[in-house]
Amino acid sequence: MKNKISILLAFGLIVLGCTKDPVQPVTPNTDPSNPNTPGDTTRTNPGDTTNTNPVTEDKGILKAMPRGTDDAPYGYYVYTPEAYTTDTLKYPLLIYLHGSDETGDSQGSPTELEKVLGAGPPKMIDTKHWAPLHPMVVVAPQCHEGWWDREHVRTFIRFISTTYRVDTTRIYLTGMSMGGNATIDQLNSYDNNQIAAAVPIAAGGVMNDLFTQRMAAVPLWFFHGEQDETVLPEYVMAVAPAINALSPTVRAKLTLYPGVAHECGEMTYTGSGMGKEDPSFSAFNMDVFTWMYQYTKPSH
Repeated sequence: MKNKISILLAFGLIVLGCTKDPVQPVTPNTDPSNPNTPGDTTRTNPGDTTNTNPVTEDKGILKAMPRGTDDAPYGYYVYTPEAYTTDTLKYPLLIYLHGSDETGDSQGSPTELEKVLGAGPPKMIDTKHWAPLHPMVVVAPQCHEGWWDREHVRTFIRFISTTYRVDTTRIYLTGMSMGGNATIDQLNSYDNNQIAAAVPIAAGGVMNDLFTQRMAAVPLWFFHGEQDETVLPEYVMAVAPAINALSPTVRAKLTLYPGVAHECGEMTYTGSGMGKEDPSFSAFNMDVFTWMYQYTKPSH
């Protein structure tokens, strides 16, 4: 991101989004065919090929939905796997929240939505480099308000989960920079969020006891460049151990890249950052999409 983001300023407007519902438990996937145990940082996934980032023959459908096309609060791209139109399966849902460079309003100008294809999973899909171990529906909304509004994001997630054929026990959230901030905001603002696992990248947020307790209910893997001066890494370096101090069901993971500044999204999503991480922190030895798939969360 080219624009400097001040953590305190960006989150100074955050207000407490409480509900009276209890924190929902997180259930790890117990599939014995998966060699990676939940939260494991020592085993590798033998099926992982994301670090080579090959061109694929993916035949899924990527569709643009400019704002106003349906009742979603945002314009968005939606990707459905090849078999989506011929089977009746419910697919995992991955929601990607972009950074500040991709903002725009597609209601007045549909081509604005194409900005969303410039980074992250949408870029991988658009350029035919998308090959997750487990097929999933991928949705990438576009922020048109200057900042991700937590209630609008929450409404969007609910809209997508009821509009498309998705497994509501496998809703995964990830984002880069401003989108990573919004990912954290979703987790620390509600007790009853439906997120089964999340990957915030180059993200910051507000830290207090309540927010830490809420975040501890969701498996989290933070990624950050150690030389990031746009969103300083101090937040994630403090919140990850604070979460783990609460003895969560799944320990939070933190992967740091030495010598890397703010732009660490591509190396995380494609897996090209494997082997480039700081060995003092969580090893990057498993692609983030397979890691998220390990976890489910009961529908409510």
